[in-house]
Amino acid sequence: MLPMARARTHGEVAETLRRAGCVAADDEARELADSADSAAALDAMVARRVAGEPLAWITGRTVFCGLELIVDPGVFVPRWQSEALARAASVLLPERGVAVDLCTGAGSIAAVLAARRPTAEVLATELDPVAVACAQRNGVHVAQGDLFAPLPARLRGRVDVLTAVAPYVPRIALHRLPRDVLAFEPSIALDGGEDGLDVVRRIVAESVDWLGAGGDVLLEVGSDQCDDVARLLERARYHAPSVIEDADGDPRGVRAQRV
Repeated sequence: MLPMARARTHGEVAETLRRAGCVAADDEARELADSADSAAALDAMVARRVAGEPLAWITGRTVFCGLELIVDPGVFVPRWQSEALARAASVLLPERGVAVDLCTGAGSIAAVLAARRPTAEVLATELDPVAVACAQRNGVHVAQGDLFAPLPARLRGRVDVLTAVAPYVPRIALHRLPRDVLAFEPSIALDGGEDGLDVVRRIVAESVDWLGAGGDVLLEVGSDQCDDVARLLERARYHAPSVIEDADGDPRGVRAQRV
């Protein structure tokens, strides 16, 4: 435990976080201070962050596409790099259309779709019960189960927009992830199998029965996986796959349209 005096001023907290390797130490110090109701609570929160625990687990929240979302401990923290996919999907979703978000986690993408298209039907699925409860707290209509399995049969062939941030890290590359990610965040949200595309392949193969003609699928994957995923989509008779880029211009996923 850090000495209590260490957490009494913004400068001291920021310096402690900076020494621990936090890149945005000033911003994180401010967030922790805003979330603490006492000096002792702030000390405890700083200690958790120094140990590598995700900031969003400690404060209980994060901001995604301008929405403040609850993030419970044990739930994969939504990344800003996924915001491009959420924004693209919200533009493609008709006002009274149907959207499905698989592997929803905290429900970030589904929450954005529901907020930006309030008259559309937005459903999500998630395998992890802890994440399901978190997404529900974020107001997401989420069903627990594997990919498409929990969806109502009435949606078969009627989905306009399908999104997924499935696990896509190749198993052999998991050790390259930041130490705190490996130590704290759920492996179910990271491990994509031997080449990282085990779950993505299933999504592409099963999605053809759920999307309607002209419907769009948007899948987040690694920058070096976009070409492989585009080929998977083309073989499944999706039209004109294109790369989704994040705010830094880096490849972040693939979008394609159902013929």
